[in-house]
Amino acid sequence: MQTAHLKSCRSAKKAAPLMAALGLSLLIGCAHAEPAPQPAKAPFKYVWGKAYHILPETHSDESGYFSIIEGKDGKIYIGTAKYNHNAYLVEFDPRTEQQKIVIDTHKVVGQTATGYASQAKIHTRNFVGPSGKVYVGSQEGYRAKDDTSEYPGGYVMTYDPKTGVAESLGMPYPGKGVIDVVADEARGLIYVVTTASEKDPSRHWMLYDMKSKQYRDLGPLVPAYATTLMDGKGRANVLTKDYQLAQFDPATGKVTVRDILVGKDKWSGSQPSAPPTWQLAADGNTAYLIMMSDPTLFTIDLYSQGDTVQAESHGKMTENKGFDSRSSLSIAPDGRVYVLGKSNNDTGFGGGTLHHLLRYDPKKRKLEDLGVLAVKNPEFFNFGPRADGTNPPWSHGYHTLPDGTLTPLHGHQGLIVAKDGSLYALILYPYTLLRITGVS
Repeated sequence: MQTAHLKSCRSAKKAAPLMAALGLSLLIGCAHAEPAPQPAKAPFKYVWGKAYHILPETHSDESGYFSIIEGKDGKIYIGTAKYNHNAYLVEFDPRTEQQKIVIDTHKVVGQTATGYASQAKIHTRNFVGPSGKVYVGSQEGYRAKDDTSEYPGGYVMTYDPKTGVAESLGMPYPGKGVIDVVADEARGLIYVVTTASEKDPSRHWMLYDMKSKQYRDLGPLVPAYATTLMDGKGRANVLTKDYQLAQFDPATGKVTVRDILVGKDKWSGSQPSAPPTWQLAADGNTAYLIMMSDPTLFTIDLYSQGDTVQAESHGKMTENKGFDSRSSLSIAPDGRVYVLGKSNNDTGFGGGTLHHLLRYDPKKRKLEDLGVLAVKNPEFFNFGPRADGTNPPWSHGYHTLPDGTLTPLHGHQGLIVAKDGSLYALILYPYTLLRITGVS
């Protein structure tokens, strides 16, 4: 028995570094075993942010999506998901740190249905026009067992901070939700991307004419979570389901579709389970793009001439394993590109995963890892245990590192850089707005 015990302890010691990386231990019961050594302090920098619990009455599972934008008024507008019930747009004022509901979806669109038939999410990335109006769209949630209700379709909605009025612009496509809304106010046009539906997996690129108040299908089918970019020539750009570039020119009313080349090779994107995120640079023609599961940063020249579109790879923003980035590419006013990337914690300092803030400087052509997200006010939420000994439901989205630092564990959803240089990220479980200042 003693020999077997010693062998098991030796095996445990060999496995200890791996298990320590996972926040676990195999050395219980080994009389002379010692814990695997951990670094005395974090082997990485921290990027500190202040956390705000998003209005709890506006979401059901402490979750939401990448629905975040800064308004012309400097306030932050966040979409929420209250499954089986409703969805809301919440306004956060950085000056007062106060929040309020500015869109009650069911009230705006005149719906009362619950269950799968409800407007359960505002899942759009949100858009702000030159007028200051905020554009969003609603979407279905998830069907519960024995729920036979039918989802009618999502709505496009606007909120005007100047007047405090929210309006519905109708339903673009019956049975399908709205995942993206972008407005060309000068031309009276709105571009909309739909979700798939239970009966039809296709996702459509739609155009709304503000004068006729009619929607029409532009033709190309698009991948999951596709978004429209309006370039400096006034054309609308979207990636197709085959990862080509589709451009609609409102001057001619025509859509063109072209292959994207990286060097001489056709860019093939990725599967719909790993969708791209792209944003337009200030020059009006350069789109920065990153895939959800691939840290390679690309630029696409939307002004490309000829039968193909030119793209360039700028290399991997990180070599960390397990990369995952959820709609978290944003371009700062100074032109630098920020990305949030979740990756495995292989440092030996605690376990779980880490969320790194990554940056690309196009002037210096330099890639940087600025550090790991950290919460400077961990008391913002009561993680438990409560008086009855239990933890609040849906409170598992953070973990504490060996030095006591609270950091996101499971998921981020979206990142924006505000005009003043502050960064805002959405974190899940609890549904959190993380405000990051002082990044240089």
